[in-house]
Amino acid sequence: MTLAEAASLLQINKSPLRKDGSQNTKIVATVGPACNTYEKLLELVKEGVDVFRLNFSHGTHEDHLKVIRHIQRINEEYKLHIGTLADLQGPKLRVGKIKDNALPLKHGDVITILNDVNAEGTMDSIYMSYDQFAEDCEVGERILMDDGKLVFEVAATNKKDTVKLKCIHGGVLSSNKGVNLPDTNVKLPAMTEKDKEDLDFILTQPVSWIALSFVRRASDMEPLRLAVQESGHPAKIMAKIEKPEAIKNLREIIRASNGVMVARGDLGVEMPIERLPITQKEIVQMCMQYARPVIVATQMMDSMITNPSPTRAEATDVANAVLDGADAVMLSGETSVGAHPALVVKYMTNIIAEAEKYYWPQIEGKRPHAVVKSSMFYSDVICFNACRTAEEIHAKGIIGITRSGYSAFKLSSFRPKASIFMFSDNANMLTTMNLIWGVQCFYYDRFTSTDETVQDCTDILKESGFVATGDVVINTGAMPLQKRSSTNMLKVTEVE
Repeated sequence: MTLAEAASLLQINKSPLRKDGSQNTKIVATVGPACNTYEKLLELVKEGVDVFRLNFSHGTHEDHLKVIRHIQRINEEYKLHIGTLADLQGPKLRVGKIKDNALPLKHGDVITILNDVNAEGTMDSIYMSYDQFAEDCEVGERILMDDGKLVFEVAATNKKDTVKLKCIHGGVLSSNKGVNLPDTNVKLPAMTEKDKEDLDFILTQPVSWIALSFVRRASDMEPLRLAVQESGHPAKIMAKIEKPEAIKNLREIIRASNGVMVARGDLGVEMPIERLPITQKEIVQMCMQYARPVIVATQMMDSMITNPSPTRAEATDVANAVLDGADAVMLSGETSVGAHPALVVKYMTNIIAEAEKYYWPQIEGKRPHAVVKSSMFYSDVICFNACRTAEEIHAKGIIGITRSGYSAFKLSSFRPKASIFMFSDNANMLTTMNLIWGVQCFYYDRFTSTDETVQDCTDILKESGFVATGDVVINTGAMPLQKRSSTNMLKVTEVE
C-alpha cells in the first residue's frame, strides 16, 4: 500500500477530537438532563469522555434513543468510537408513601413494615416494596434506609407479611426512600420485569455494554447472557458489584462477566465503610488478573454537582482509582444533573493525566500471567510477551489486529508502558474496546497478507502522528491472516 492509499484509508480514523494517547484510564459519563443534547455530549467528548452511560433507572426509551442517535452522529462525524453503556436498574427496595412526607424517628422507636401498598405511612403502617421481606429477614438483622442515614434492627417478624423494626439511629423518614438489607439473604432475582422490558429495547440498539445491578453470584448473570446471545447482539455484559454477597463470590462473578463496575453507592452503605477502599483495590486487582475491564464508580466528584471545582478528597479518590489500575472512572450525577458537566470532565481528565505520571511503579507485581490450563494459554503467552518485549526494547506501541477483541483485553490487562493500537473491521468491537485501559481503536478491513496488513497498520499510525520514522513497534495477530483465528504471532517492526 502506498502512503497515498494509506492516507485515504486513514480518513475513517482521523479525528480532530482524538486524544493524543497520553492517557490510558478511560472516563465514563452518565447522561441526563444536564448533558443529553448533541451539543452537550460533543462538549463532553472534547473534554475526554470515552463512554456514555445510559441509566435506565431514569428516562424513557425515547429519551435514551435520542441520546444513542446523538452518540452515533458524533462517532460518524468525528470518526470516533465512543462507547455506550446501558445500565439496568435492578431491584430497588423502597418504603412507600409516608404521611405528611415526614416521620421523625428516634432511638428506641418501633415501626411496622407491611406488605400492604395502601399502608398509611405512619409508625404502625409502612409499606416496603419487597413482598418476601417478612419471610426472608431474621431477628437481629440491620435494616438501613435513606442511604444509611437511618438504621434499624429487626425486632420481630411473623414470616408472612409483618415486620417490627427497632430504630437504632434516628432521623426523619420521608416517602419513597431506599432500603438496604446488608444482613438479609434477599431472594429477589437480579433482573426485574422492568429490566426485561428495558433489555428488549436495548437489544435493538447499538450499545457496547450492558450492566446488571444487584449481582450476588455468578448465576445472576446467566439470564442476561442468554438474552444477549439469543438476540445475536454483540454487547458485552458487565456485573455491578454493590452487594456484600458479591464480594464472597467475586472470582466466579468476574469469570461470568465481560467487565465489572465497582458500584460504591450501595456497596458502601451495606458493608463496613472502612472496608470499602481495600475492597475496591481487591476487585480491581482481580479484574486485571482475569483481563476484565473494571470501572470505579459513585461520588468520585460529587461536590461538582453544584460546585465549580472538586474537593481535595475527590481529586485524591480519582487519582487513587487510577493508581489502583482501574480501566475507567465514572461520573454519575456530576454529568447527568450537575451544573458543570464539561468542567467536571476536564478536571477528571487533568487528574488522570497527573496520576498516570506515577502509574507504573504502583502496578509492578500486579500484572497477570498466562494460566497453563487455559484454552487460550498460547495466545495469552503471545500477548503478555508482546508487552514484556515492548518494555525491553522501548517500543513506541503494540499493534493488534482483532475481531473478537480478545487480544485487546489481554494486552491491556498487562498494563504495558507502550501504547496499545487495536485494528478491527468489527465496528461494534471498536466501541466496546474504547472502555479498555490504554486501548486506541482504528477501523481496518483490508486483510490481504500478514506482511501487507502489518505495513498498512504502521503506515496509518505514522500518518496520524502516533509513530514516527525510527520508532519500533510490536505487532500481534493471527497467521494465516484469512483464518482470523487466535493470536499466534509476534513481530518486531521498525517504522521506515
